[in-house]
Amino acid sequence: MRNDPLLETPAPAGRPRMSRRQRKRLTIVIAATVASALVLTGGAIVFAYHQATDSIVRSDFTLPQVAEVAPDPGEQNVLIMGMDSRVDQNGNPLPDGVYEALHAGGADDGGYNANVLMLLHIPEDRSKTVGISIPRDDYVEISGAPLGVTHSKIKEAYGLAMQEKMNELSWGEEQLSDDELYQQARAAGRQAQIETVSHFLGDVRIDHFVEMTMGGFYHVAEAVAPVSVCLNQATEDSFSGANFEAGVQEIDVQQAMSFVRQRRDTGYDGPFLTDLDRSRRQQAFMISLTDKLQQKSTLMNPKTVWSLVDVTQKHVALDSEFDVLGFLKIAHQVSQTGAEFVTLPIVGFDNIGGADVNIVDVDEVQALVASILDGSYFEPAAPDGDLDGDPNDVGEPAAADGEDAGVDESADAAPEEATEEPAEPGTARYDSWEEPIRAGSIPCVN
Repeated sequence: MRNDPLLETPAPAGRPRMSRRQRKRLTIVIAATVASALVLTGGAIVFAYHQATDSIVRSDFTLPQVAEVAPDPGEQNVLIMGMDSRVDQNGNPLPDGVYEALHAGGADDGGYNANVLMLLHIPEDRSKTVGISIPRDDYVEISGAPLGVTHSKIKEAYGLAMQEKMNELSWGEEQLSDDELYQQARAAGRQAQIETVSHFLGDVRIDHFVEMTMGGFYHVAEAVAPVSVCLNQATEDSFSGANFEAGVQEIDVQQAMSFVRQRRDTGYDGPFLTDLDRSRRQQAFMISLTDKLQQKSTLMNPKTVWSLVDVTQKHVALDSEFDVLGFLKIAHQVSQTGAEFVTLPIVGFDNIGGADVNIVDVDEVQALVASILDGSYFEPAAPDGDLDGDPNDVGEPAAADGEDAGVDESADAAPEEATEEPAEPGTARYDSWEEPIRAGSIPCVN
């Protein structure tokens, strides 16, 4: 019998309030492209070896609140979901070595929360591709109110709807196998998660989804390790197994899992970390991972190739209409123009019903998303430098005549106090998770 979802993992208390400032200049790669990179490389390999996509889990979804659009709108909105479940897409346990690396229990731990949520917006002209990152603990309306829950963390829509569907099918008259029950329940989870995200963002159209398990992330890292990362300070954490020196270092797969899961420091004088710093860790790692996947030598190794094929088949789910080969062509076009990453703002933190949540201004979020989708978000700032109407904001100075803001290393550098210790060659230091990450170097993070 498969695991019942564990719907909540408490977030650490005592987190600082978050600034509402919107960044004018975005010069970073999409952090969550690890999932899309997996689909691009793994999907291509599957086609090349005639493995087809028959073994990849697929399911349908609808968006009843979104007005009908043409079958091929030209632009693409793809929702990337990273799950915290400790099983594969068929509900099977992972190898023991993976659980040891996770430092997070076994198959009965975890749940079916969508801990990574990103809407990848690819415009029709393939320019200004943007990844809209949605903080997993945003307190929002849950579409369909599964199990009677009308509002909760946005990541929990999946698990709530999945459990509701499992209850319904288990007590229904239709005779289903365990596999049929499990897959129908997961499809219900995806439907609720996608619909909840769409509604929260302003009833936006979502064309496709890509879902990846935690085990999938592990096996991708395993296939391409070692991966280079950089930390501003030495840190250790008995919960995640993290134990890192400061500076640039190459990490293996087990260290990679600790690196992306660490959200606290349990040492004597280590840095103060929160769940938001963990998100920044994941972004930094994904930038390095994506770069490694794009290196020709990575895919020249037959072992790496077959590992990625296996990952795609066991740990990725796609919607029924997702054309992997067609998406490869789109991805190639996007790679010529680059991509950027925006994190949705929150108002602050609170505790509701014993759970630490992010409080959001829905109108602000939807206005921001609308401006990204119609392109106005990228228009020059107002003359007074105000970015989002907040009188406390101070806009970034415009580049001088003849100065290329996209190349100026100081434009998006860390705060002035962080420049006292110069970063290592080939790196860029970031002391706050609020800072945008610039592509082209190894991000040094907390």
